Amino acid sequence: GWLDALLAGIALGMSMLPEEFPLVLTVFMAMGAWRISQARVLTRRAAAIETLGSATVLCTDKTGTLTENRMSIAELHLGNNEVFLPREGTNGKMGEAFCELAKTGLLASALAPSDPMEKAFHELDRQIGLESGKSGQSGQSGQRQGTERKLVHAYGLRPDLLAMSHVWQSDRDSQLYEVAAKGAPEAIFDLCHLGAADRAAMMSTMDAMAAQGLRILGVARASYDGQVQPPVWPESQREFNYRFLGLVGLADPLRPSVPAAIRECQSAGIRVVMITGDYPATACAIARQAGLNAEDAVTGDMLEKMNEAELALRVRTATVFARIMPEQKLRVVQALKANGEVVAMTGDGVNDAPSLKAAHIGIAMGGRGTDVAREAAAIVLLDDDFGSIVKAVRLGRRIYDNLRKAMGFIIAVHVPIAGLALLPLLFGLPILFGPMHIAFLEMVIDPVCSLVFEAETEEADVMRRPPRSPGEPLFSRSLIGWSLLQGILALALLAIVFVVALRQGMHEDEVRALVFFSLVMSIVGLIFVNRTYSASLVTTFRRPNAALIWVLLVVATSLALTLLWPFARGLFRFGPLHLDDLSLTLGVGILLIVVLEWTKARWRRRQVK
Repeated sequence: GWLDALLAGIALGMSMLPEEFPLVLTVFMAMGAWRISQARVLTRRAAAIETLGSATVLCTDKTGTLTENRMSIAELHLGNNEVFLPREGTNGKMGEAFCELAKTGLLASALAPSDPMEKAFHELDRQIGLESGKSGQSGQSGQRQGTERKLVHAYGLRPDLLAMSHVWQSDRDSQLYEVAAKGAPEAIFDLCHLGAADRAAMMSTMDAMAAQGLRILGVARASYDGQVQPPVWPESQREFNYRFLGLVGLADPLRPSVPAAIRECQSAGIRVVMITGDYPATACAIARQAGLNAEDAVTGDMLEKMNEAELALRVRTATVFARIMPEQKLRVVQALKANGEVVAMTGDGVNDAPSLKAAHIGIAMGGRGTDVAREAAAIVLLDDDFGSIVKAVRLGRRIYDNLRKAMGFIIAVHVPIAGLALLPLLFGLPILFGPMHIAFLEMVIDPVCSLVFEAETEEADVMRRPPRSPGEPLFSRSLIGWSLLQGILALALLAIVFVVALRQGMHEDEVRALVFFSLVMSIVGLIFVNRTYSASLVTTFRRPNAALIWVLLVVATSLALTLLWPFARGLFRFGPLHLDDLSLTLGVGILLIVVLEWTKARWRRRQVK
């Protein structure tokens, strides 16, 4: 009849249309962003979740990412190679020369510092009292800065001179100014016009300090006689006549979780590259502590002399980039991309924005990062921890795996549903399903995909396999083939049940109920089959998934209502099923699981061979 034909056509259309795909994609990306946020990682662009699984190179800063960003002054070195260790000398008197070195570093720092290096000078002042050089007189220099000196001018860092200077006016003599400078030792050497012999001696000292992983600053001091009032300040700090005072070594301990996180990256086929502005020997020492190969290091000066082809060749093996300027990071990212790498890049400054934008996955620091860097990045680390990046990569791979499982399940399930809707029309058999049955099945499939597979725990080898190719399609041939195999096998079993039940003379409503229940049991069987591709069924049962339990309870309750509640049974046009019929439906699901698990086991053995 026309009504049956119309309903059968609607049911056939509903059964063949995989409308779950957009729902699953949306839910998985949203839930993925939420799960990654639990690891203290904020996802600003959903596409980055998928890209995380294919990252092949992870470029990371040193300070605050690999290290704790809690600096303390560990060593003070004078120009004559005398050494003072503040931690060992806090109970004794600090020499005048050492006190002048540390005090000048303090004067070259902000009064209310945010930079960890400057905080370290203030902390040493609280511990020792830099004005007097005596232990226990903490905080006095800060007071004297406010009562005896006034900051009147400042020179900031520049790309061509990595040093900063503060000009202080003394209350005792308004025409006498003290200039305190600190910065990269090479820049301070230039300001002080050190000779070759003195430079060589200091470089030897720097290498020894850097071998301990210390960050090194040079400190210098100058006097300026302001005869003209108001004084006319030189355009550049190079014009002051500086006197070199010495070197300051700052300790910034490695985060305890970093070595394990780097080993995990390496086992996952992800190359970790350190890019830092620190002294090369310091960067290499921290790299070794973290577990990186620090034998192949590139400095900013070396990078500046390379053309694009040379740089693309160099970045294939280099692990440490030291004394790198922010604008040079962009060249490193572009060279890695030219080699076909999928690049994840960390950054925190305004100048890092171009490299963050150019990387496939830009990762900004949430704690110390600028707004510009966060806007340019796809991911923001709320705790600036390298371990959080690795957790995000692990979760990204898990989310992509689970998305493929859900997609494969959807394809597999729609084969028997569409087949059973089409079979009666082709062979003149009683029509099994109407729109009501298909709608019910869709209500089962959607939550299964959205909840069960999304909540599935990661595969055991998720961080032991190489990154997937960025060009690999979500619907690969192997996935479609495996899904069709599952669906065709389920359809074959259900068709046998359908035909045999009709030949046994069962009533049409009973046949409909029997095949429908068998189909639902097949769907449940496909859930278990698709939960993992790399582990056995026994292992799968041991893996916790609370969503699966809830979904199975809802499905069982719904089936019981359609069978026992007269109104629902009439609505679905179901006949009564006996215990042997229910056993048959359960057997169909179990048989499907057994056959497909046997097929998976054989496939895994072939892969191992």
